[in-house]
Amino acid sequence: MSRDTLTDLSLVRRPVQEANGLPNAHYTDQGLYDEERDALFFAGWAGLATEADVPEPGDAVPISFLGLPLLLLRGKDGLVRVFQNICRHRGMILVDEARRIQGALRCPYHSWCYSTAGKLVATPHVGGPGMNTAEGIDRDTLGLIEVRSHLWFGVVWINVSGDAPDFEDANAALLDRWAEFDKPLYHGGADSRFQLDVETNWKLAVENYCESYHLPWVHPGLNAISRLEDHYNIEDPGKLSGQGTLVYRQMTGENGAQFPDFEGLSDRWDTAAEYITAFPNVMLGVHRDHAFAIILRPQGTMQTEEHVHLFYSVPDTDAALRARNAKQWKEVFVEDIFVVEGMQRGRRAVGFDGGRFSPAMDGPTHLFHDWVAARLQTARAMADAAE
Repeated sequence: MSRDTLTDLSLVRRPVQEANGLPNAHYTDQGLYDEERDALFFAGWAGLATEADVPEPGDAVPISFLGLPLLLLRGKDGLVRVFQNICRHRGMILVDEARRIQGALRCPYHSWCYSTAGKLVATPHVGGPGMNTAEGIDRDTLGLIEVRSHLWFGVVWINVSGDAPDFEDANAALLDRWAEFDKPLYHGGADSRFQLDVETNWKLAVENYCESYHLPWVHPGLNAISRLEDHYNIEDPGKLSGQGTLVYRQMTGENGAQFPDFEGLSDRWDTAAEYITAFPNVMLGVHRDHAFAIILRPQGTMQTEEHVHLFYSVPDTDAALRARNAKQWKEVFVEDIFVVEGMQRGRRAVGFDGGRFSPAMDGPTHLFHDWVAARLQTARAMADAAE
């Protein structure tokens, strides 16, 4: 990136009571957006989608991930993989819309074909009419470019650079904290997913999710059940941040139905719930009877897709109750839109210094800012050393 777009991050790295937030340009500048893409998303583990997006063998879903054309694909062997969505011949996009691959995955340009495991299996006329082989075209080395991936909590996580620490090591703090939820999660199906398109930088969605400070004013209905004073901060510097509540009340349907609890949970989860961001872009929630994942897909400096998925402890749950639960959560998340969009518009204010943090209430949000700044500083130092 141009040296002209580099920002001073020293104030962001100060203790919470002294720190400023990230400079405005980190929410509006294309050069800094690209820098964050490489340092925050591609260099580590980021959330791409869910296993439920490709439920059956052969299911293929094209995803543009920060401009990178990817293909989420469940092979005929049942395994979920992520590939770059391009043919190895001339870089043609292979799949334009979600569909099921019945046989081989065929490039629409010159009909090179790939198995659902990514192996190149056919190169028609590559050596001339009627000749399907050619010197220098080694099918064994020309399979689809696979992107390193990992499945956890129903989410497909990817490491584009391919050199991040193993997922279990990189996210050890979260896996340890939520070890009791290391069990099958069952996606609720079509009525348990929805998408919100928000005119904001992706970081503002994370910042808002991390803290409970805004509950009384933005979520008065939720605050009436689980009050601000019932919440606590979750802060693990350099790893994760979020919030928890000591008051969670199970939803009960008109017929008295409730979702079954996850088995083997300790008593603390009888009334507690937690909401944590796995940096950079996956916002997770756990309760005794259901969980959710929100995967943020940035679509530019000022546009973000929020993909929300709800999970349960068993594969078959009460349909009416599922629909009600999804409706309730959607209402909560929609309530946040005016806030994150308002903060985005505010980043156009000349002279705004990134804002300050409440030491008591904004610790999780400051921790996220510090994580972003630290990653960027490390990437810049490596770039300087390479020059």
